[in-house]
Amino acid sequence: MFGVDWWGLSVPFAYIGVLIGSLITFSNFYRKRRAAKSANLAPWFPPHMQRNIYLSLLHLDPEEGQEKTPAVPESVIRAALLRRAVEDIHRIIQIRSAKQACSTLLQRGSVGDDLWQRFLRAEKEMEEELRDVVTEANALTPNWGQTIFQSANEIAAGTLLRKKLEDIQAQAPTEKEWWEKRRASIQSDFMKELDAPATATGKSGTDDDAVLVESANGTGSIRKKKGKN
Repeated sequence: MFGVDWWGLSVPFAYIGVLIGSLITFSNFYRKRRAAKSANLAPWFPPHMQRNIYLSLLHLDPEEGQEKTPAVPESVIRAALLRRAVEDIHRIIQIRSAKQACSTLLQRGSVGDDLWQRFLRAEKEMEEELRDVVTEANALTPNWGQTIFQSANEIAAGTLLRKKLEDIQAQAPTEKEWWEKRRASIQSDFMKELDAPATATGKSGTDDDAVLVESANGTGSIRKKKGKN
């Protein structure tokens, strides 16, 4: 039997091992570099003020050397958490509205990959934020996490409706002024149309009263035609 040339087989295996090691090293380096670049990207949303207020109220402790201050009422903490959920509803609506547009622009090459990475990071952060709000709600009141976003959605819809009504009321004086000018213009045009037939009738009467010179029997006779009533 022929002996196995292990030295000859070790060369290709070593080459494969080096190649695999190089690919793994490059993959790790690329992921770390991409993660660092993603961390340096500007956030999609501004700071979550409602969440910061809720966490501040939840972990509010009396200062050292002072008498113990009364604990924050649970109703205040619940209201702060509900306000946080309302802000989350607004941000979810923005993400859903922007996702299709960002995806289309990315496919067309109109925007860079940085914008898409910012959006994906914001989407992931919102998923974690929703889970956190549900957990906090259940900790305050059992099973509240199942209905907190329904209540928050109703509040957000009411706020949006009030804002639209305020915008309409703010535009009312401008709209009223425009309609007043428009009505005055229409009345002016209408009065001009009414005056036009009267002017035409006056010119016809003048023509009827014109002196007509007729010749009869070879002699010149002058006869004035009476105007028609």
